[in-house]
Amino acid sequence: MKLVDVTHPILAFVGLSLLATGGSAPLPSAEAIVAHYIDAIGGRTHVSGVHSLVVRGTYTETGMTMNGAVLVKMRPWYKLVGDPERTADFSEGYDGSAWEYYRDPGIVLRTVGPAFAASRHGVAIMGPLVDADAQGSTIRVMGLAKVGDRDAYQLRVHMLDGFEEDEFVDTNTWLLLAARKVAPLHAYGAGIASETRWTDYRSVEGVLFAFHSEEVALATGKTLNAFQTTAIEVNRSFDPAVFSPPVFPHTPLQAFLERLFAEREDVRAVSWSRHDFRHAYPDVDTDEGVQVIGYQMLKMGDTAAAMFLLEQNAKAYPRSSGAAFGLGRAYQTAGRLTAARAEFVRALALDPANERAKTALGALPAPR
Repeated sequence: MKLVDVTHPILAFVGLSLLATGGSAPLPSAEAIVAHYIDAIGGRTHVSGVHSLVVRGTYTETGMTMNGAVLVKMRPWYKLVGDPERTADFSEGYDGSAWEYYRDPGIVLRTVGPAFAASRHGVAIMGPLVDADAQGSTIRVMGLAKVGDRDAYQLRVHMLDGFEEDEFVDTNTWLLLAARKVAPLHAYGAGIASETRWTDYRSVEGVLFAFHSEEVALATGKTLNAFQTTAIEVNRSFDPAVFSPPVFPHTPLQAFLERLFAEREDVRAVSWSRHDFRHAYPDVDTDEGVQVIGYQMLKMGDTAAAMFLLEQNAKAYPRSSGAAFGLGRAYQTAGRLTAARAEFVRALALDPANERAKTALGALPAPR
């Protein structure tokens, strides 16, 4: 798929302007393109009439397929990734702030940083182009681009927090063809330039929805994930509590893990909490739970606390391949690649079947 590279400053200034005019008439305004898009998917009345949305389908990612995946949205900004009828092994949502729930080890985390951003950027029930003003976003026309063999208007959406995403609207059908962004995969690590493509538009209650999406890495063309919709339901009534995380009685270990996550900006607080819990509950195995929390700290950008916690965990569980891998990931995040390599090697020595350690070791640059 060939697209205009608007990240190059000269191309953005010169090339797009030439594409935009083609030596003839100027492009329509962003307001006009968005108005045409809204008309194309059903018109302002039908689009504004969608107050809630339940999307069911199959989600696929490298090495994983989730049948019966569910996404629920409700105005003004509620979102749930998970089935509102049951508690899944993992769910996430937005009820005014972003959260993630993990049945194992049984924790609820209120997220910040890239994880928060990834959740909040996707709450708009009809996407970023509809009611952009209400979302705190601005939209400008970047020019014309090719999406496959289709001509498209390229719109840059600048969101309230400064995040930008390019949307591509078909010049003929006025439907949304694709979007491009740069963001960390699973809110962790370096940003990846990707493109999400929408196809298979179908009408539901007078509004067109894309029933298939696929996100690909622009650098390699590799498919990162895909979603095949099987059913869409609109305007079902929900109690806002549906969009909040599960409420359940916590074991001492679960309460300890959530407390560590809450203290992640303060290494000393993490140190005291860990010391006190292990002194009070010496027989409780904290290895896997601390690995989970350490990874979540890394996702939030709190590398110092994560590295301290995972170093202590690796000392407490010297025969744990997972503990060695977790520490290696912390060292890698901190840029300590020699130390990271040593921990990944140690993880494989403890468990040659540790696929995560194999993958991480293979992704490191060759030693000099």
